[in-house]
Amino acid sequence: MEEIAFHRRLHRPGTILDIGAHDGLLTLPLSELPGSRVLAFEPLPSAFARLTAACAGRSNIELRLEALGERPGEAMLSLPVLDGVAQEQWASISKDYRGFSSVTVRQHAVPVVSLDSLALSDLVAVKLDAEGAEEAILRGGAGTLRRCRPILSVEVEERHAPGSTRAVPALLEGLGYAGFFVLDRLRPVAEFDATSMQRASPDPAVFGAEGPYVFTFFFLPTESQDTMLARLAGG
Repeated sequence: MEEIAFHRRLHRPGTILDIGAHDGLLTLPLSELPGSRVLAFEPLPSAFARLTAACAGRSNIELRLEALGERPGEAMLSLPVLDGVAQEQWASISKDYRGFSSVTVRQHAVPVVSLDSLALSDLVAVKLDAEGAEEAILRGGAGTLRRCRPILSVEVEERHAPGSTRAVPALLEGLGYAGFFVLDRLRPVAEFDATSMQRASPDPAVFGAEGPYVFTFFFLPTESQDTMLARLAGG
């Protein structure tokens, strides 16, 4: 199941967060869901420029040249460069890449806001892809998650944040969420094994992964999971 299919099947009108929007690959289809308002966060200036062009004329999309984090402030966004080519998909506020001799690093100071500081009252869905900063972002939104009970799709990778495939589901479990992933079928997150399902190098110069590589996880409020799982199964 792709992320957009997850969000389409469980959609209800309200605000959707696209955290790590990049070029708008999911921002645009999310904005087409009935009654949706999309807040898209992208802190990398080059990607934000393309996102702005892609979303021109969409009145229900608000673009934010900011990162999300545990608390408001400022952070350094590190962008690895390989053979003169910026690896934008690896840009991160959670690591600096200085341990890899194969890359050079460009850094940008970026403003950071917390999810809770947005004071949202109608948040219905979150798409989160932040290259290792996912746990911090969710901690900064704990109050909003408890209040609004959105569904979440979260990309979590050990190569960006070791231990994160355990830490992120544990954090969300504490907030009343049940986690799932897809490997042949929808499976509970307790069946995930990073040693066999996430074999990949943390080095930007080694992009590929081995075997089945699972990195997108889906989270449902436990009080609604039976109904939502039935909707997902029904297609």
